[in-house]
Amino acid sequence: MKTRALLALPAAALLAVSACGGAAGNDAAAGTTEGGGLSGTLTVFAAASLTDVFTQFGKHLEDQQPGLHVQFNFAGSSQLATQLTQGAPADVFASANESQMKVVTDAGLQAGDPTIFTENVLEIAVPKGNPGHVTGLRDFANPDLTLAVCAPQVPCGAAAQQVFQAAGIDARPDTQEEDVKAALNKVQLGEVDAALVYATDVQAAGDAVAGIAFPEAEQAVNKYPICTLEAAPNPDAAQAFVDLVRSDAGQKALVDAGFRAP
Repeated sequence: MKTRALLALPAAALLAVSACGGAAGNDAAAGTTEGGGLSGTLTVFAAASLTDVFTQFGKHLEDQQPGLHVQFNFAGSSQLATQLTQGAPADVFASANESQMKVVTDAGLQAGDPTIFTENVLEIAVPKGNPGHVTGLRDFANPDLTLAVCAPQVPCGAAAQQVFQAAGIDARPDTQEEDVKAALNKVQLGEVDAALVYATDVQAAGDAVAGIAFPEAEQAVNKYPICTLEAAPNPDAAQAFVDLVRSDAGQKALVDAGFRAP
């Protein structure tokens, strides 16, 4: 992801982030410092496909708020939702689809209504040189190829099932991975001939893999919701992070990383 968009964050947005904790004085537990800046630890649970761009958001926020430390838990959205409903402490949750966010909101864990902040679609990733000679989605029914998808409970896996159904394909994957980064890793290591991942993951991998777009991907557009959490240990920082994600600069950074505007 190109960091230029983050570095260009308007001064007014930075002032808004700084002002989030002003009323709480120097209460460190509330995540503010005496000067009104953010402090303490901010914990963000986010879908694995957001790893690169959210890591840059975290670094940017830390640069602007020296008293703040941002830590992430990146994993499959279903795994994150389960952790949250089982009591894992976090400030922000960003899911790769609405169904896993609903698991969290049905449990009453949100501080406010989730907001869709970006979208993503699937793409076929193949190793450099495409040794399996994969040409499209129908190759996922070829028993002679070694193929990877995400597990069906994970958003990228649920989307894979949708596109297979839309294309009328009886897919025969050899492995179902716990998140999209694990599926991509299989391609990068040359362990599979192809995997269904997000277009953003193909872009982030650079020359290590090649991407093959397919029309059925439009049948399963993943909408990404984000929310602050009711039991957030650092609610001011949580809101600042969400505001950064939704800002003009944050949205540009997501588009630069291959995501779609919602």
